[in-house]
Amino acid sequence: MTEATDASWRRRSVLRVAPPARARKLAKVPFVELADGRLQGVVSSGSDVERVYVSSVTAGSHAVNCSTNNNRPCGGLRGTLLCKHLYALADEAVLQYGVEQVARYLRIDGDGADRGTDLLARTEARHEPAPAAMVFSRFLRHLAYLEVPASTTPVPELHWFPATAGVR
Repeated sequence: MTEATDASWRRRSVLRVAPPARARKLAKVPFVELADGRLQGVVSSGSDVERVYVSSVTAGSHAVNCSTNNNRPCGGLRGTLLCKHLYALADEAVLQYGVEQVARYLRIDGDGADRGTDLLARTEARHEPAPAAMVFSRFLRHLAYLEVPASTTPVPELHWFPATAGVR
């Protein structure tokens, strides 16, 4: 019986997760997601180890935002000039999801693009404030899951969390 015809996956707590397109280094961009109609994530500051930026690119309109976790605007984002945090986010998204998926999600022509930086160069991005608190909160929630002790007993709050453990 193939997995497509086997409906037992609906009764399990674990689902298959697509592996990253390529390996990522999490120190610079520890959190990246395609969610809420945006490419969004958390990018570490290059100058202050205690500061992170929440950066996002809205699908379709390509509106961009970058601010600290305390909602202070990024000094590198000026007018149509994008900051290094947005480029780092886009590059890591391509490593995580692949250039085709990121381009399709953001509604950008991805033909011939190799990096997220290439995709951003094809937009007419403009700054538009976007909610940073929800993205940062989701990032912190993901970090909390890393601190859950290893156990073979079910953890109710992780029932929804995709995993590859025990799935062939």
